[in-house]
Amino acid sequence: MKNKRINWSKEAIRLIMVAAGITSAAFGLKGFLIPNEFIDGGVTGISLLISSLTGWPISVLIIIINIPFIWLGYKRVDKQFAVKTLGAILVLALVLYLVKFPLVTNDKLLTAVFGGFFVGTGIGLAMRGGCVIDGTELLAVYFNPRSFLSIGQIILVINVVIFSIAAFFLGVQSALYSILTYLAASQTINYIIQGFDEYTAVTIVSPKSDLIKNVITRHLRRGVTVYKGERGFGKTQIENKEVDILFTIITRLDVQRLVTRVQQIDPSAFIITNSVSEVRGGLVKRKAFEH
Repeated sequence: MKNKRINWSKEAIRLIMVAAGITSAAFGLKGFLIPNEFIDGGVTGISLLISSLTGWPISVLIIIINIPFIWLGYKRVDKQFAVKTLGAILVLALVLYLVKFPLVTNDKLLTAVFGGFFVGTGIGLAMRGGCVIDGTELLAVYFNPRSFLSIGQIILVINVVIFSIAAFFLGVQSALYSILTYLAASQTINYIIQGFDEYTAVTIVSPKSDLIKNVITRHLRRGVTVYKGERGFGKTQIENKEVDILFTIITRLDVQRLVTRVQQIDPSAFIITNSVSEVRGGLVKRKAFEH
């Protein structure tokens, strides 16, 4: 019962993060970007650009354009992630359609900076809650094994295309301010999720390493390296101090899932995560987001 209460508590915190993220993103869009005809990067930027050119409601476009990314989330992450992402996007669309936010400012610089800040905060909080409200990163992860570009470079290329189209239809000045919006949003996301790392290295020390290794290789389908180590601290002199140290590289969206499963097996497991800027070879490129 205690473990169930802990799990429900963590899930409630994640839902609160997602709800706060949706509110922040909706405020950034309707309070800053939409009234001033600014766009952002990624799926949100595509939705804003199409809405600006056609007059179609942003709430409808966000749902339609995100449908392929929800499918990618189902195929590359898992069903729970896809369901949470679908729910978050639907709620965001409803908030954009039903809730009226005041126009905060018409100043272009303030709109770019603070509009990007609130949208970035929303996206970052949603990711911390275990889902996404902008599927650009999922698209980048999908193309990554088929390309010589890194995930970050693919996202950059996608946004270069978006802003080039914006410059053609909305004017160069509007596109430049939109790039500033994107930079503000991306830096905010980086801060909230503690680094725009494409991969995360995870080191796990636990006496139940065999069970944890089985979870990593069979359930998460990730590669794992086992180091033979020795505990530097023990309760008695005769205690067996030998321990297996597990090391694995996973994508950012897998971190919370792995940590949750490890804690279910061994609540006292010692877990270290580190940002990794580049990974070559091994199972990471081939197995990223496969289930």
